Amino acid sequence: MAQTEREEKKAKVIDVLNRARSMELAAISQYMNQHYNLDDMDYGELAAKMKLIGIDEMRHAEAFAERIKELGGEPTSEPDQKVQKGQAVEAIYPFDAGLEDNTIDIYNQFLLVCRDNGDSVSMKIFEQIIDEEQMHFNYFDSIKDHIEKLGNVYLAKIAGTPSSTGIGPSGFAVGGDA
Repeated sequence: MAQTEREEKKAKVIDVLNRARSMELAAISQYMNQHYNLDDMDYGELAAKMKLIGIDEMRHAEAFAERIKELGGEPTSEPDQKVQKGQAVEAIYPFDAGLEDNTIDIYNQFLLVCRDNGDSVSMKIFEQIIDEEQMHFNYFDSIKDHIEKLGNVYLAKIAGTPSSTGIGPSGFAVGGDA
């Protein structure tokens, strides 16, 4: 295979990895915004799970960035859409289920681009992330169904629950690496 053909194939994979990264960056911002709002509305249990899903999306964005760098590309830092702010709790879960469903569909298409261009490593990254996005979809869809069927009874049960996610302080500054 000629060097230019390999470079063209690599460029196609880098493109879909960057498009996926852009989607993840949007999801991070969206879910963290919802986490803060759910916490402010005193739906701590929902807020905590939203934060954990946002952290999953951060891991996904980082996995895509690392692979892009391995392939010699430059990871994007631009989200593919703006955050929907100020959503009512009843609107959050159908919205997020739609985002995840769309993401699963697009990532399956991106996986095929990786396969068609001979990149099994990137293909495996998409496979793993698709599995996690399916878990997110299932959770959002389940909460949506609970709210639709039980309404205020369900929301009243969750109101006032703690928002602690069990994540202790860590990081560069807090962890003592500074």
